[in-house]
Amino acid sequence: MRRFSLGRWAASIVVTFAALAGVSPAMAQDDGLLPVTEAYKLSADTSTPGVLKLHWEIAPDYYLYRGRMNFKPGEGVSLGEAQLPDGEKHHDEYLGDVETYHHGVDASIPYTLAPGTDRLRVAVRYQGCHEVEPKICYPPHTEQLDLDLATASAGDARPTSLGAALGGLSGSKGSAGDGAPLPPEQAFRLEALASSPGQLLLRWTMPKGYYLYRDQTALTLKNADGLTLGKPAWPAGETKEDPQFGKVTVFFDEVDVPVAVQGSLDGRSQLELEASFQGCQDGGLCYPLMTRALSIDLRGGATSTGTAVAGPAPQARPVETPPASLGMSLVSALLLALAGGLVLNLMPCVLPVLSIKAVGLIESGESPARRRRHALAYSAGVLISFVALGLLVVTFKSAWGAQLQNPAVVAVLALVMLSVGLSMSGVVQFGASLANTGSSLANRSGLAGDFFTGVLAVVVASPCTAPFMGSALAYAFAAPALHALLVFFALGLGLALPFLAVGFVPAVARLLPRPGAWMETLKQVLAFPMYLAAAWLAWVLANQRGADAVGLLLVAAVLLSMTLWWFERSRYRSGGKRALVLVLALLTLAPLYYLARLPAIVSASDAADGYVPFTPEKLAELRKAGTPVFVDMTADWCITCKANEHAVLNTADFRALLDRTGAVYMKGDWTNEDPAITAFLQQYHTPGVPLYVVFPADGSEGRQLPTVLTSAMVREALEGAGKSAASAQAP
Repeated sequence: MRRFSLGRWAASIVVTFAALAGVSPAMAQDDGLLPVTEAYKLSADTSTPGVLKLHWEIAPDYYLYRGRMNFKPGEGVSLGEAQLPDGEKHHDEYLGDVETYHHGVDASIPYTLAPGTDRLRVAVRYQGCHEVEPKICYPPHTEQLDLDLATASAGDARPTSLGAALGGLSGSKGSAGDGAPLPPEQAFRLEALASSPGQLLLRWTMPKGYYLYRDQTALTLKNADGLTLGKPAWPAGETKEDPQFGKVTVFFDEVDVPVAVQGSLDGRSQLELEASFQGCQDGGLCYPLMTRALSIDLRGGATSTGTAVAGPAPQARPVETPPASLGMSLVSALLLALAGGLVLNLMPCVLPVLSIKAVGLIESGESPARRRRHALAYSAGVLISFVALGLLVVTFKSAWGAQLQNPAVVAVLALVMLSVGLSMSGVVQFGASLANTGSSLANRSGLAGDFFTGVLAVVVASPCTAPFMGSALAYAFAAPALHALLVFFALGLGLALPFLAVGFVPAVARLLPRPGAWMETLKQVLAFPMYLAAAWLAWVLANQRGADAVGLLLVAAVLLSMTLWWFERSRYRSGGKRALVLVLALLTLAPLYYLARLPAIVSASDAADGYVPFTPEKLAELRKAGTPVFVDMTADWCITCKANEHAVLNTADFRALLDRTGAVYMKGDWTNEDPAITAFLQQYHTPGVPLYVVFPADGSEGRQLPTVLTSAMVREALEGAGKSAASAQAP
């Protein structure tokens, strides 16, 4: 049985395997399946004051899910808790333990009306499946009940929803099989919703034998000053030789197309979108250009169905829009990136590396030429490394800081920190043996060291995502390649800027202390932050691969120390004795080989820790149960994450706040690679961790919090989520 996916049709549909079926609603007629409104006939009764009674008549071989029923009041209406009978219990392949109804089911919902309200408006959502071949599950279906309380009677329910329209389409006739073309509204059904903040999702559904052109589509926002649309993210389609357009890309059955909205959405609850597109009946006629208007609810959850626009349609053309800036211009992103790079100079994971550079600048004394060479070489290492990382991100869409998910990289960095610390402690002197080969080679060696320091600073800086850095990187992840590389260049420039100022601005250089004997003591003191950085990386490695990995790292550290010790002792000895350095260096690599092959540590759920491990299925289950959820995406190598945990999340006040609001603390650990967490980060257009999202209990879209948390910010978000839940369940 072929299956299809509805895509990201709102956060609640993460658990909706609704469209698992290999049959779209438009194909149901051919397989003997009923339209959704005939498979589940809903009627309503308001004869009992204050109680809405619903009845579903369920056709044979069909069933409804108890847990997929949802009731939302209209204006002036408040609903109490729905009374539903127990269903038949069984384990579902996708939803876990569920209860289902066969043949029929009744529900009673108490309600109250605001003064002056004489109509009972309720949105009733449900989902069910066909349990014999062809086995399918219908998409979640919503019927809008609009009942006149003075005259309402059983059967007065009037479906007006997207689901009803899909159900009606199920019985459509005139597919490609019988040669009669369908009306355009049935042949090409267009729907849209706001799938996440700043992101729209458009869906075209076509019956069997119809296809949509990709490049004959144009999207336009109406009455939306200051907003533009990003380039539609079309999936891979089918290539077709078209007699009119030549080789084209087309889509059969259905296609989901994400589109970013650029600009500030503050104060907006709705967008007006106009879509022009064209398609054909395979082997039949090609439709003229169609234009549909859609009103999209930005609060999420509601799906808009396109309606035809009267009048002459505009000429079809591919959409050419500015890059997705996520609410900022390129200039703003560059300024934020520059500021973020400056902030990185103060981050604890970068300071040990910068201490090397500080000593080098002080040693340059009063020589402007040497200071400039130091600054330029270091800046070159920083800028080239940042641009290289930018190329990796643009090419492979990898996440920022993800290199520290690789235990071999972590181990190598720890050994580099150790070797630099030993050098600063005076155990070994790199480059001293070259002193007699001439000043030019000595200078070249020094510049190479400066360049390497810049590279190392970038590598260890990436986990320390600064507050300004997050927004700029988010822009870079969505922007065109050239804009993204400019952002990474600006980040590097910010990191290098203090040293460029020392090298090229005499007034700043004069602030440096005069060189003297005290510098050797300073250099030795600054070795200890390097040792601490190595210890921190060893701790990260322990959380990734366990105690065995730390043991192998310690063996490698001993072998490295032995290599450096013998390197120093054999500096002026014969070639045979110096060759032992190479042997010891190769032995140092052996523990790293075995370390890289160790399996990842799988953290078990520990209720004493006060959090629930993140999985998409568990998040969907909690949201379905009406539970507010605080999602924390973190990693052991993320310094900002640890600072937030210490200041806010690992406190008694936060635990009390969770108890008071009834929220669940869900944590995703991205210390090791996790595709589910990576997908969640991409959903919110974030370049890496930390990511904090608060999901209200009423099913609305999650609220993304800043990367640096405060207790007041978290309290306001969780209390708001609790109030949403309370209002949704108020009698």
